[in-house]
Amino acid sequence: MHRRKPISAKQRKEQLQLKRAVKRGEVPALPAKPDRPRKARPGLPLGAASREAAAESTRRLESAFVRLPPAFLERTKVLASILPLTRPIPPEAAILSDVDTPSPGADSQLTCPKRPKWRYDMSKIEVEANEEGLFKKWLAQTDAALAAWSNPTDVGQPPVHEGSEVLANPEPDSMPHAPTSYERNLEVWRQLWRVTEISQILLILLDSRCPTLHLPPALTAYLAGVSNASRLRTILVLTKVDIAGPDRAAAWTKYLTTRYPGVRVVQVESYTEKHPDGEASSRRMYQPHLPSTFRQSLVETLRETHAELLEPPPAVRDNPDRLANWKPRIKSEVDWDAVLKAHGGQVGHAVGGAAAPKLSKAEEADATAEGHSEEDDDSEPEFLTIGLIGQPNVGKSSLLNALFGTQKVRASRTPGKTKHFQTLFWTRDVRLVDCPGLVIPNYIPMETQVLSGILPISRVSAIPLCIYHAASVLPLEKILGLSHPSLASPPVQDKRTWREGMRPPESQQQQRALVWTAMDILTAYANKKGWVTAKAGRPDVNRAGNAILRAVAEGRIPWAFWPPGTDPQTITAHQRGADAVNLADDPGTGIWIQHGHDGDADIDAESDAEDEEDRPRAVHFDEGAVPSDEDDDEGDAEGAESESEEEDEGAKGTGKARLPATTGRFGALVLDNEGDEDEDEEDEG
Repeated sequence: MHRRKPISAKQRKEQLQLKRAVKRGEVPALPAKPDRPRKARPGLPLGAASREAAAESTRRLESAFVRLPPAFLERTKVLASILPLTRPIPPEAAILSDVDTPSPGADSQLTCPKRPKWRYDMSKIEVEANEEGLFKKWLAQTDAALAAWSNPTDVGQPPVHEGSEVLANPEPDSMPHAPTSYERNLEVWRQLWRVTEISQILLILLDSRCPTLHLPPALTAYLAGVSNASRLRTILVLTKVDIAGPDRAAAWTKYLTTRYPGVRVVQVESYTEKHPDGEASSRRMYQPHLPSTFRQSLVETLRETHAELLEPPPAVRDNPDRLANWKPRIKSEVDWDAVLKAHGGQVGHAVGGAAAPKLSKAEEADATAEGHSEEDDDSEPEFLTIGLIGQPNVGKSSLLNALFGTQKVRASRTPGKTKHFQTLFWTRDVRLVDCPGLVIPNYIPMETQVLSGILPISRVSAIPLCIYHAASVLPLEKILGLSHPSLASPPVQDKRTWREGMRPPESQQQQRALVWTAMDILTAYANKKGWVTAKAGRPDVNRAGNAILRAVAEGRIPWAFWPPGTDPQTITAHQRGADAVNLADDPGTGIWIQHGHDGDADIDAESDAEDEEDRPRAVHFDEGAVPSDEDDDEGDAEGAESESEEEDEGAKGTGKARLPATTGRFGALVLDNEGDEDEDEEDEG
């Protein structure tokens, strides 16, 4: 048996720092054990070969996005420390404007890659070669369109990615926008192709906090142009309604119904608070659950959509000859009452592919006697296929678990956990296909994508830029209960010699000191939590930014936008009423939703779980490094990587539950154990 070579603590630390540098994209990834073939080997225990194959498949589905250059990161860091934040936040900031969500026909240049046509006599190599060639052309066209959008004067230039120095040239007194990110891995797009090809009904999941950001025009154009578009129906599903609240969810439902006429819109929430037996705990735990009202609404919408698919299209109805021979290409008989009541052990088992549940011997005998056969092309499908698609972290896996009433698939607060499409049977008549979330190209900057939860926070390098964007629509200093850094220490005595009448009044100095910037928020929160860098002992602003952005994206700071066209007076009245606690003097809370409790208490209760190392097993983001000060490189880098995934059983997809973590005074011990944990994960595949 191979024995592990003992190494010193210094060597172990260097290995961990190298792994973190690879994750941030600072150095190229090293090949994993190149001298040892990754295939089944004699003597391996049962299941080891399959774990290695799964690990290899996971590596093929790693996502890669844009890399921000150091000059851009340094510039945004400086601007975040000098640009003041608007306080109070105007009501218009709570409205998701049409600038961020263009009209459906305005973005004809941005599309999703389509699967090229193929024939049965083509080999696998030929099919994949065609797909790769088409995908390369699509990448070039998309990059050119995004470059023209971010740099109107440099049409045709590539966007900022892979270390490129192409930057927008905004005004000196404004914060620049980071280039948008989108999925650049062909394997992930192939998962979407397969799901749309085998589905008859598609559930497009949208985060009810900002639905239009999760429904780019490129996605709607792609679905309208697929080969089976005439036999495919879509339903818009608003998730996380428990965070957005009924008023905003109703407003978004009305807006989407008007924007996309003929498309059905339903609302769901996937979790309920779990009350464990025994001693009361300060931590909030959640379990998968879909309330009966939402379940009935969803099943009834599916029933209506299924009935619509059973009706012949107008071209067939007008032709009697075609109508006589027309047959629907979906299962005609579905027991919707069984679908409504199915939960827990009553649902079918999860399977890895598109296989149907096994029939009993009696059912097989009946099918044989009636003359049915799977090879009979004229027979109708054996089940109705419903696909779930959407961008990362929108709640697809959480909705599946809520439908079944139990933990059937892996759900996580970290975007990108699902990498292969998964097939599960709701009942014997209906199967569900969970598609991996992928970032659709859209004309929105990266900081908006971070706010909407599309990108993992621990892989974001432009922390000050994202905090500035979040603080522009959220009063973070009030939510977190922060004290201005200038008031944390006694003022320095002014020993300058002033001429008579030239010294500014003390009231003006205090007023100037209380103007908040994004860097003030980061510094104040780091001081509050006692987070400092390893060498210089400065406030660890990157760790503070990771914690704040994670709380915003996961819903621990509840927020939601209002749809375009909302009257600002309605927002102000709503803030003074249902949302507000004591906002008579300061109603400008932006998109923050108050539920009658102190948000700062919830953030502090959850933040201790964020000290564990973040180790995404399936997602890789090629982002640039944040630190710029030489003496703070190590501390800042470690702070940016110190956030936890907090996933699996009991964890809410909206970000309210968490798993235990190694924190507090013993957090330093994590550094000594991380190497063993990483190696164990690699051995398990």
